[in-house]
Amino acid sequence: MAAVGLGTWQTFDVGADEHPSRSAVLRRFGELGGELVDSSPMYGRAEEVVGELANALHLQDRLFVATKVWTRGPRLGIAQMEQSFAKLRVSKIDLMQVHNLVDVETHLSTLRQWKEQGRIRYIGITHYIVDAHRELELLVRRPEIDFVQFNYSLAVRDAERRLLPAAAEHGVATLINRPFESGAMFHRTTRARLPRVAEPLGCRTWAELFLKYVISHPAVTCVIPATANLQHLEQNMSAGHDPLPDAAMRDEIARAWDDS
Repeated sequence: MAAVGLGTWQTFDVGADEHPSRSAVLRRFGELGGELVDSSPMYGRAEEVVGELANALHLQDRLFVATKVWTRGPRLGIAQMEQSFAKLRVSKIDLMQVHNLVDVETHLSTLRQWKEQGRIRYIGITHYIVDAHRELELLVRRPEIDFVQFNYSLAVRDAERRLLPAAAEHGVATLINRPFESGAMFHRTTRARLPRVAEPLGCRTWAELFLKYVISHPAVTCVIPATANLQHLEQNMSAGHDPLPDAAMRDEIARAWDDS
């Protein structure tokens, strides 16, 4: 799987007048080798927009489609997931995740059945705050969990302590959200020069350096920054290419951030 995917929170929750610009982003994402697109019923119209545009671009067979269930109770969970199939215009979803661990045991029961039936390929769990890492860590020890999605960035490195090692130990793939802390990290680097380590890594922007730091952790499978900007998309995708920082470079990047 390509190391850089595409998140859709806010960026793909748009009306028809903005479909052309999102179509250009999705098309370029595919041209650059992108695969994983992550969405959720929580993201407004994002699933529907992704489904419509991917169908028009003939990308559905090339994309790894990930979405979520975000409600309580088996009946409502099943109904919501059926809606996701329709909105995304797919007969099989690559990854269905329990969003923010809402009613997690109920939905995992359904997802185990759906995986056996071939309706989904993989089962995942998600959250976006550090306080949930302990619960995620316990859940990744269970055999039915294939993916875990959580927050991890150069600014918030808590996942390095226990959650990333736990995922690696139990063979669970990781999706990383909030790699830019919802854009807050760029406020700190507006006038800061890139550290020297950026040059041998081929990084021309802080965004590339931030993503290379995340991607280079050996337990990270894919990072999913959201964007509706073609230039930003290309910068994000370039971060997935070699060279990646080794352990010494990662330490240098972390020191540069801490000192900035």
